[in-house]
Amino acid sequence: MTAIRKLEYSHRRPGELGAHSVDHFNLMVPDLAKAEKFYSSFGLDVKEEDGALSLYAHGNPHRWGMVTEGGRKQLGYVSFGVYEDDLPRFRERLEAQRVQRLDPPAGFASNGLWFRDPDNRLIEIRVAEKCMPDDKAVCADPQAPAGARGAPYTRNAPRTRPKRLSHVLFFTPDVMKQVRFYRDVVGLRLSDHAGDVIAFMHAIHGSDHHAIAFAKSDAPGLHHTSWDVGSINAIGVGAMHMAGCGYTQGWGFGRHVIGSNYFHYVRDPWNSYSEYSADIDYVPVDQDWEAKDHGDEDALSLWGPEPPKEFIMNFEAMQ
Repeated sequence: MTAIRKLEYSHRRPGELGAHSVDHFNLMVPDLAKAEKFYSSFGLDVKEEDGALSLYAHGNPHRWGMVTEGGRKQLGYVSFGVYEDDLPRFRERLEAQRVQRLDPPAGFASNGLWFRDPDNRLIEIRVAEKCMPDDKAVCADPQAPAGARGAPYTRNAPRTRPKRLSHVLFFTPDVMKQVRFYRDVVGLRLSDHAGDVIAFMHAIHGSDHHAIAFAKSDAPGLHHTSWDVGSINAIGVGAMHMAGCGYTQGWGFGRHVIGSNYFHYVRDPWNSYSEYSADIDYVPVDQDWEAKDHGDEDALSLWGPEPPKEFIMNFEAMQ
């Protein structure tokens, strides 16, 4: 009789329980036509599926986001991917932490575990393939040799196409309360923080410096989704293309201190942001990242223009 062999994964911290990825998010907005225009202009492949807009990275079959129509802009839910044999352990953890299990939202078929975080944000833990990279993403900005032109003509510049979702940042009234919840329930770890103003968390099985982050506000909300584009040049080309499409408000070009990534944020029609990102720090599966408390001067950027005052405003709190 052949023994049943337990599943093994090369990128996994043995014996430790934690989500391996942010699998996808659901965003509700009042106008799907505006969403289709914005995300298509941003460089994502937008497909209409089951009455919603699905967001894909070009050439990648993974669905990173779902945009559904609602009365106002708000995050519907966030789904975390876990290894199959960890799902029963997560079920036990929810019971031990006295986290109430919920049914999936109407219209969403799911075998995952559903619950709410301290901000009443709907969360799913589901079995899914790991979509967080297994190593640091390549930042490719080749240098032209002497005697050759490096930049393409503007008319021939390739479109910026995000490769994948990198992270999501939420507003919250209590940053460290959220950190404790996502540590104790979802199994993420604190990467870095700036007091109780902003905090960044990574997944434990090999992850970008942050898979999710939290910024202090009077109310919950979505600040931005971040998308890896693979090069500094792609950030600039994407920003210029978005400006040409009429999306001129945002913040960038610059480089963060916490996470180290180069960035440009584009403001969407609902006053949140989509970020072009490249060269973010990476936490290997076998490393314990030392979380540090940074000063306010390091909370935003190493260099770049001053952010507009609207950048740190939570417009959902004003609805």
